[in-house]
Amino acid sequence: MCIISSYEERAVLALRELGIPISFVTQGLRPLHEECDDLVSIGLDMFEREQQLERTTASQWQAMRLAADRDGIVLAIVSAFRSFDYQRQIIARKLAAGLSIEQIISVSALPGFSEHHTGRAVDVGTPGCPPVTEAFEQTQAFSWLTRRGRDFGFRMSYSRGNKFGVIYEPWHWVFDGAPPNKTVERTGAPRCGPDAT
Repeated sequence: MCIISSYEERAVLALRELGIPISFVTQGLRPLHEECDDLVSIGLDMFEREQQLERTTASQWQAMRLAADRDGIVLAIVSAFRSFDYQRQIIARKLAAGLSIEQIISVSALPGFSEHHTGRAVDVGTPGCPPVTEAFEQTQAFSWLTRRGRDFGFRMSYSRGNKFGVIYEPWHWVFDGAPPNKTVERTGAPRCGPDAT
């Protein structure tokens, strides 16, 4: 007997309501990502919208952004925390626009399966580069992130040919734990919620 969490049930229900076969999840490789409930403001994004991240991630993002700034690099937030319901709206809009589910899942996570739900994912931009485009790969900001991102616990999630079948996203970075140069025990990605360590 398999016990299904209420969050997983919520994701399955949302897919049914959107008319998306459950097989897109059961056959896929993307893990379920629960929403973080311990978020803090990181200020405004490139579009003047308030953005939030999980506490530890927010601290590491600010430290990384300041280090980049000292090196003459501007790291700007395009998007950070995204709720389950907001992600559901994104998918619904794309379906209403006539995109196939195959087209959608190559560029957008289904509700419940977005790293943005965790409060640990950031879409990064920089002045002079259109946001969320492969052109970001050609910027000094991307070059800096590939050299220094791990120092702050960040890694790029969707490299070329990734196992998830997601398009290459040089702008999408996730905080997955303590920076490697710190002498702390690595226990995996930080958790959110009242039982977070």
